[in-house]
Amino acid sequence: MTNQKLKELLSSLQDTLEHTERVDAETLELVRELDAKIHRLVEAGASSGEYEGALDQAKSMEARFAVDHPVAERFLREIIDALAKVGI
Repeated sequence: MTNQKLKELLSSLQDTLEHTERVDAETLELVRELDAKIHRLVEAGASSGEYEGALDQAKSMEARFAVDHPVAERFLREIIDALAKVGI
């Protein structure tokens, strides 16, 4: 998966949450932080090991999203898969 696809998934995740009525400010902030972290890594040409923090953060968000935001959780799962592939 290309870095461009990863950016598209992050954008889709944010768009989905921003157009959902029941999203708390903390959830939106967590997504923004993850987005910023991944964009910094992509722009810096980070090594695969440097993506581990972003992968861990995304995994910790997954359970929260599965219950309250199943559509957004699908995008988060794709992001997790993409980050895991970077580490291969």
